[in-house]
Amino acid sequence: MAHILVVDDSAADRILAGRLLEKDGHGPVRYAVNGLEALAHARLDRPDIIVSDLQMPEMDGLQLVEAARDEFPSIPVVLMTAKGSEEIAAEALRKGAAGYVPKMALSRQLTEIVQRIVNASGADRLHTRLMHALAEDQCCFRFTNDPELYDALVAHFQQLLRCIRLRDESARLRAGVAVRAALWIAHHHGNLEIPIDPQLSDEAFNTLAEQRRWEAPYATRSIEFRASVNRERAEIIIHHEGPGVDLGKLPSNVEGLAAERSWLGGFLVIPAIMDEVRYAADGHTITLTKHSRASQDNEELAFAEE
Repeated sequence: MAHILVVDDSAADRILAGRLLEKDGHGPVRYAVNGLEALAHARLDRPDIIVSDLQMPEMDGLQLVEAARDEFPSIPVVLMTAKGSEEIAAEALRKGAAGYVPKMALSRQLTEIVQRIVNASGADRLHTRLMHALAEDQCCFRFTNDPELYDALVAHFQQLLRCIRLRDESARLRAGVAVRAALWIAHHHGNLEIPIDPQLSDEAFNTLAEQRRWEAPYATRSIEFRASVNRERAEIIIHHEGPGVDLGKLPSNVEGLAAERSWLGGFLVIPAIMDEVRYAADGHTITLTKHSRASQDNEELAFAEE
């Protein structure tokens, strides 16, 4: 059972998030009213995950993400965002947040996201030691539209990432979040041909996805996942068999719309977390790259010297 710290200056929102998590079997849940109090709690009784509001006095969620990354790099932070703070949430992902949930979608998304991140961070210790010794690995998976396999595949990939020296444990978990988002984009907008239409609500989107999953020609299409991992970088190539994903259909205000349409969130999460993202011109392939900390430090040094 995970130990969760919920941080929010609003007592009503704080209790709501805590009750949702406890109702779904998570716990124990402890509370803090701002980032400074959260850090004090973490020093005394280290949580497995922090769920924090974004906008708070004293120390806000973005500042908490940065402070936790420095002091508690193994503790993932998930942000709860109010409407209008989506651009700040995207910045928080770049600075180290493991994910974010719009407050208007807490009841639908919070427990799922927390459970997924907690599961990813609870790997077997001996297997972890083994993967730290991995020097290089390549793998290829092909499967038909079976979303139940996506989390298992992401978990496998996150284990491979242990051979790369990333900035902290949270960076490994966040890379898994990005890969999962890319898989769902290939599944939904590629194989299932769900249009990138801002008019689609989450409910309509999910209904269409479930319907098409079992219909021809969508049901027989496959996804190919290739990963090449070594000490310096990880490259992931995800290919689908549906028509090309037309990124030109993405709305210019995607950050704002993602608060009400969570299916758009993946398009924000991926570039905020990965070092390189490439969509093939034909729309059939997504390539993600994550560099080691040493490579990133060298690039930053070279840029500073120019």
